[in-house]
Amino acid sequence: MNGKTMLLIVGGVVLVIAIALVALLLPVQKSAKPIAVEQTTIEPAQEVAMEPTNTAKQAALLPTEQTTTTVTFPTTDNLTVTADLYWTGDANAAFILLFHQADYSRGEYLEIAPKLNALGYNCLAIDQRSGGGVNDIINETYKAAKAAGLPTSYTDAYADLQSALSYVESTYAPRKLIVWGSSYSSSLALILASQHPDEIAAVLAFSPGEYFKLDGKKVADYAANITQPAFITSAKSEGKSWRGIADQIKSAGSVFFVPEGNGRHGSSALFEKTANSAEYWTAVEQFLASLK
Repeated sequence: MNGKTMLLIVGGVVLVIAIALVALLLPVQKSAKPIAVEQTTIEPAQEVAMEPTNTAKQAALLPTEQTTTTVTFPTTDNLTVTADLYWTGDANAAFILLFHQADYSRGEYLEIAPKLNALGYNCLAIDQRSGGGVNDIINETYKAAKAAGLPTSYTDAYADLQSALSYVESTYAPRKLIVWGSSYSSSLALILASQHPDEIAAVLAFSPGEYFKLDGKKVADYAANITQPAFITSAKSEGKSWRGIADQIKSAGSVFFVPEGNGRHGSSALFEKTANSAEYWTAVEQFLASLK
């Protein structure tokens, strides 16, 4: 073997070794498989039908025309209270709860409530268990209480006022609720207002007095906690009987009205047959207007 042949052999070996090294050092490139991408279809947002609020549902079920009807509702001690609803036809109207005086019935508001309707107020005049009858309307709640053997004192009737408040709120959901009492029930109405400042917007009390104690407290003690505007009036001769109560009320917008004429006890001061009923009505209308 000559030198030239030997050189060719060595060169070939070196070339083979070089190719082998290159093959070892370079990574083997594999064909990449395509990644399967899961496609998600985005549906357009659907409109959700909103349920009407309880207030809207209630308003839809209430009469749309002026009407007067008798309704009933239960108390916490399972007595059925009878009441007359004086409805304007406007579910957004302010609402007045009307409570009668001793030995009377919801009939005390037989001519008063329609006038309040004309002023734009829905009204509910209830029979309390402490009562009797007036204007040819018998107190049905009193009859039911007697039949059931339930006590019928002034303070026992407080349960009727509380249940009336709950009934009106749950059934009519008024935007503004005012309570109005006559004689003993005006004292109870003041107590009710003191205990429900967020629910009751104002209180009217015709001939209130210290007729009783409730839970050991006088009416004046409760009156000190009244934060709503209060309207108090009576017959002219009765002014001293409620002055101690009125002195405890510090709420803005309150009115303590003593008539120029003799007037009359309780809400009956507004009866047409009361000689100076007009001045009472003027005072009441001005007070109610101040609340709007």
